[in-house]
Amino acid sequence: MKQLKNYIAGTWQQSKTTDYLEVINPATNVLLAEVPLSLANELDQAATAASEAFSSWRRIPPTSRIQYLFKLKTLLEEHREDLAKTITEECGKTLKESQGELQRAIENVEVACGIPTLMQGHNSEDIARGIDESMIRQPLGVVGVIAPFNFPAMIPFWFFPYAIACGNTCIIKPSEKVPQTMEKIMDLVDQTGLPAGVMNVVNGSKTVVDALLDHPTVKAISFVGSSPVAKYIYRRAAENGKRVQCQGGAKNPVVILPDADLEMTTQIVADSAFGCAGQRCLAASLAITVGSVKADFTDAIVEAAQQRVVGNGLDDGVQMGAVINQGSCDRIQSLTQTGIDEGGKLLVDGRNPKIPGYEEGSFVRPTLLQDIPLQGEVATTEIFGPVLGIIHADTLDDAIALVNQSRWGNMACLFTNSGAAARKFRYEAEAGNVGINIGVAAPMAFFPFSGWKESFYGDLHGQSQHAVEFFTQTKVVVERWPKEWSRQF
Repeated sequence: MKQLKNYIAGTWQQSKTTDYLEVINPATNVLLAEVPLSLANELDQAATAASEAFSSWRRIPPTSRIQYLFKLKTLLEEHREDLAKTITEECGKTLKESQGELQRAIENVEVACGIPTLMQGHNSEDIARGIDESMIRQPLGVVGVIAPFNFPAMIPFWFFPYAIACGNTCIIKPSEKVPQTMEKIMDLVDQTGLPAGVMNVVNGSKTVVDALLDHPTVKAISFVGSSPVAKYIYRRAAENGKRVQCQGGAKNPVVILPDADLEMTTQIVADSAFGCAGQRCLAASLAITVGSVKADFTDAIVEAAQQRVVGNGLDDGVQMGAVINQGSCDRIQSLTQTGIDEGGKLLVDGRNPKIPGYEEGSFVRPTLLQDIPLQGEVATTEIFGPVLGIIHADTLDDAIALVNQSRWGNMACLFTNSGAAARKFRYEAEAGNVGINIGVAAPMAFFPFSGWKESFYGDLHGQSQHAVEFFTQTKVVVERWPKEWSRQF
């Protein structure tokens, strides 16, 4: 069985640990590889290598640093299909979804290639007579990325292209559930000729995470995952004096007005709620019908849920793949039962499906629960699976109030043909990513991936100018050059 390795100081290294986890294809339950639960001193080795590489890497001009990213973009495009297949095999999503994930990763590389402009400072002459002042951006040093399982390719690219383009060096801790994707990406990084130590990968679990959070050499941490873990990482890293950005969980509402295009809205909401098997932080998880649209939308979304084709993401025609493992299946199905026990009406039951040819896979079909209590567990908990709750509001004001009472603030969407309603919603909705007739309001790479409330801990988000600001520190220089000094030369 293939045992994955760590990438430290430009070489692949076998971990010294004796503890390994199995990497399982969630659709087939087939063992793909074993990933090491690396030791804390292996993280220290990576941090040392990254620190040693930093002093020379930061001195390379930004115009030269981005040449490695141009090469990486080309390699990602050349190996797109192989990478997409690997994502599907270890993550469970459909091949089309994996291809889309890789496209988003590539787009972040493209934006990071603009670093010579993006990290420019500014200056002012004569702030006082004969005195000039300027602000420049300089890299932090060694930075760490802790990645989740649901987007093993895309999410690391929210961070590391910007980090290294700005002159930092980087350590990535992939999710131990889906480590093969990052292994293949690092093979491509290695082919670019990037100097040893600039990029490092250490596999593992909490031991490696804690070592990363505590290491004095590491200056900043980027994380995406659940909110409880985000809180832990934010607190521990901040206590150690690190700069931190932590994207947490979500409970994303979509509001449907009576004037919305019903066919389009139903398709988009179904794709949002059930795409990637609901395992994304921008998945629609609450549908709020307003006024007279309740019955028509409910009938339409029931039909869409029942017709969705579920199976192995590598098979043609499959619209929804497996969830990450059997533990997730059990948790999703348990929360579905909780919703029923709380008084919700089960419209479509996706529990315990039998997928022909994949009986051992980790599958949950699309599930719909109507009239769940607003303060109940299902209405307030991130299920992270293909479960959509449906509730009703009499007016748009009532719907916005429901949106804003949530402790989450990752995404909120509105479906309407009214420009006035759309403006009111985007102005008043308390969420960092807002969609109007959009089901997954995922920002392009040249916008920050926003999040509010308990969906984000920190100040600067991933992607775009936010990433540049996060991975640089500002230095202000005030200068005077008296004439009598200049005459000496």
